[in-house]
Amino acid sequence: MRALRRSQTTSSSNSSPPSSSSNTPSSPLSSSWIHLRSVLFIVVSNNFSPASCSSSSSNRRLKSPWSRRKRKHILSAQEWRTSFTPDGKLRDVVKILKKVRSGGVDQSIRPEVWPFLLGVYDLTSSQEERDAIRTEKRKEYENLRKQCRRLLKQNNLLLKRSESGESSNGDGGSPMKGIDSSDSPDVVSARESLSSAESLPYDEDSDQPTAIIMDGFAGSKRFTDSNIASDSESSDSNSSDDPESSQTLNFTESMEENDRDLPSNEDSSSSKMEVQSKPASAENFATWQRIIRLDAIRANGEWKAYSPVQAAVSEAKARGSAEVVGLKDYDHLEPWRIFHASRLVAILEAYALYDPEIGYCQGMSDLLSPIITVMTEDNEAFWCFVGFMKKARHNFRLDEVGIRRQLNIVSKIIKYKDGHLYRHLEELQAEDCFFVYRMVVVLFRRELTFEQTLCLWEVMWADQAAVRAGIRKSAWSRIRLRAPPTDDLLLYAIAASVLQRRKLIIEKYSSMDEILRECNAMAGHLDVWKLLDDAHNLVVTLHDKIETPF
Repeated sequence: MRALRRSQTTSSSNSSPPSSSSNTPSSPLSSSWIHLRSVLFIVVSNNFSPASCSSSSSNRRLKSPWSRRKRKHILSAQEWRTSFTPDGKLRDVVKILKKVRSGGVDQSIRPEVWPFLLGVYDLTSSQEERDAIRTEKRKEYENLRKQCRRLLKQNNLLLKRSESGESSNGDGGSPMKGIDSSDSPDVVSARESLSSAESLPYDEDSDQPTAIIMDGFAGSKRFTDSNIASDSESSDSNSSDDPESSQTLNFTESMEENDRDLPSNEDSSSSKMEVQSKPASAENFATWQRIIRLDAIRANGEWKAYSPVQAAVSEAKARGSAEVVGLKDYDHLEPWRIFHASRLVAILEAYALYDPEIGYCQGMSDLLSPIITVMTEDNEAFWCFVGFMKKARHNFRLDEVGIRRQLNIVSKIIKYKDGHLYRHLEELQAEDCFFVYRMVVVLFRRELTFEQTLCLWEVMWADQAAVRAGIRKSAWSRIRLRAPPTDDLLLYAIAASVLQRRKLIIEKYSSMDEILRECNAMAGHLDVWKLLDDAHNLVVTLHDKIETPF
């Protein structure tokens, strides 16, 4: 009624002729007319409101799990530990994944949750089944480490013979010294060139910059250190002062003396491994070992603040772990950095043997470092990394099929969402979206802070776990129009980061090099939740149009 009176008063004062309003009182007819007009005004307003209401209602329905109203609802320790049945099975898998998807995981339970998200444990497994898997996986990892140590001894022996001139034939020369030659094409792959500007001329015998990315890709576009430089996050790995991690390293050290007694076919579990199709050659492994050690020594220490217990390792323990893995040239490093580098070396070498098709490429240490920050035991960190790499390994294939596919998807998203921006990219011959290459390869690791990286990856893993478990749109049907889980959430987030800068790109940039520098300059300036919020809108509107078969 108050609103109606205000409408009547406003209508009367605004529309009545001056003479009438000032000289005569309102007549019954005039009052009726004012009342009718007020009613009409209200009706007309209501006629307009459905559109606006529909729009606002639609916006409410489209609210993503990462909008300001919903974000930060992480999976808490209490929620996690009360979500199991007496035999150790998750009561409601969908509920858990939704919780992780909306806000990530509490830091205290990440070591327990990540193996589920990364497929080490099945989402429907019991405690007994997980215990059996854990025992089997530990043995497989230990066998891989035995092989690594044996190969390291062989390489060191070859190196000594080469230095003393005992070896005269080409095959007897040290693979460690010959890895930079033109006879080792796998070393010169474009994927190695992802190293940051701070990674130094990693190829000591060459005058070329080490960060030339992809010779011959997408019209033979070339980029050097000056335009692909990162924020010195070659890797942010971690060390452990935790008793479990200590037991792992002590075990590997004690096994060192027994390597000479191992039979040549010791790894009876290799046939069980999903990825390994053929053994790695000694020369390839020597190449990987050298690159791994260089990357490990240069690793960034951002992780330290997130794992103070692991960072408190003693100098004796750190140096002991370095000796076990054959790490050298570390005297300039603090103990926690030495131990951190040693863990990187151990796990990355094991992965190179586990997946010899990929081996090791620069950038993989960036993906491993957050995992070993959270997982204090090497064998568990290794299998989480294996789970992560089941999808990420395509980023490091020599044929670059995986990278091409992902860049093509980012290009499609931009094309469907913003035709004006896409046409501008076409004019600059940048429609292949090569400028987001680094984001794709190391999954935003160099653009986001350490904690933001963990949050983004957890959300991404929750989506991928839902897809693996067959939890698609139907399970999310109660959340109207909310984006279904997708294997390619990362690509939508990358496209969103570009679209957030559309005006700048269109109005100011006239070459792909400028766009590339802008993308590299995003490091440290991204809001991960805003990024996910924008990515959600893209998934909602475009996921049916974007075909993503691998």
